[in-house]
Amino acid sequence: MLKEILCCFGVGVFLSAPLTAQTAQEGQATSTLSVLSTAPGHGSTTQGAAERPELHRRNPRYQLCKDDVLQLTFALTPDFNQTVTVQPDGFINLLAAGDLHVEGQTVPEVSELIRAAYAKTLHSPLLTVRLLDFEKPYYIVGGEVGHPGKFELRGDTTLTQAVQIAGGFTEKSKHSEVWLFRRISNDWAESQRFDAKKMLRNGDLGEDAHLRPGDMVYVPKNTLSKVARFIPIVTVGTYFNPATL
Repeated sequence: MLKEILCCFGVGVFLSAPLTAQTAQEGQATSTLSVLSTAPGHGSTTQGAAERPELHRRNPRYQLCKDDVLQLTFALTPDFNQTVTVQPDGFINLLAAGDLHVEGQTVPEVSELIRAAYAKTLHSPLLTVRLLDFEKPYYIVGGEVGHPGKFELRGDTTLTQAVQIAGGFTEKSKHSEVWLFRRISNDWAESQRFDAKKMLRNGDLGEDAHLRPGDMVYVPKNTLSKVARFIPIVTVGTYFNPATL
């Protein structure tokens, strides 16, 4: 995943003010966007509805990924019971039904696709699809930390806790400017700046962000240029050094 986004693209429109607490951030993320960055391939930034990033709906269903494992159980025809793995090309191989592309689909959607595939062989198949193994929730910490890398997201983890789990700040890190990149759609990520130095100095973690699966935390060495609140996914890689992950 990270290799796919490590490409450098410019950001067109910028914001300089730090963001507020987690609750305020979530409220802003669902509101109408007024400032956007320039997406790759566009000459300028507009505020038209067609240019705005499409936000994810709240509580989305899990979408299947490569190497996920599904268990198929046929109530009336157990001879068709099977366990399948999503291949690198996104397909699964079904017994007596051929290949079926399932990557990016939810379990209910895949269930309907499999029923349709077997409808040619079985009459009204009674099928149960169970997700046996899947990609575990994770987050990434990069930049000036002791052990940058990819970490499994277990329970409630905040931004400052994630930095500590990644080995803490180094002598070269800029504590007052820690960045959180959060994916809000397939093409856009939200950038948020936090003053960890101030939070830790004052002992006030009220603005400490709670991480979500797929979040990326970056601790810079020097002051970063102003970063737009909403940026294309391909731009996120600009802030990460592949050699450190």
